[in-house]
Amino acid sequence: MMPRFFAYAAVALLALAGPMRAGTIPAPTGEVILSITGVEAEPVQFDRESLSSLGLETVKTTTIWTEGTQTFEGVSLKSIADALGIEDGMLFATAINDYTVEIPVNDAVENGPIIALALNGEAMSIRDKGPLWVIYPYDSSAAYRTEVVYSRSIWQLDRIEVVD
Repeated sequence: MMPRFFAYAAVALLALAGPMRAGTIPAPTGEVILSITGVEAEPVQFDRESLSSLGLETVKTTTIWTEGTQTFEGVSLKSIADALGIEDGMLFATAINDYTVEIPVNDAVENGPIIALALNGEAMSIRDKGPLWVIYPYDSSAAYRTEVVYSRSIWQLDRIEVVD
């Protein structure tokens, strides 16, 4: 009788594990700046505070869109993938103007791209490619200085759809 109880308990815990992923992320209380669909029944929404709660990282790099070395601060794509249990597939990242790029989930690696919230210590306005900009650490590796990677560096990001 006891082994069957443990089996049922394990199944119940696994059933609960999926919905709990997004439940660990603070609900937005301010303006929603990022919505992620395809992970939970409802979109997972972030304001600046809830997105920042996943942990901020800094990337100092040059870009093809700016002059000189810039300091970007944001949340790593890996942290977002880990927090939501995203392990494979494709991320359809879409900007405010509905422009969409495809980012493979396997780009979400340690010391990889971030979703930048700030440039040189300042929040980015829509006029300045904000409020969110996907930034790769371009100067860290030649692999990040390709047309494909540059094309994934979407600015004015406001939503991501996770597709298997």
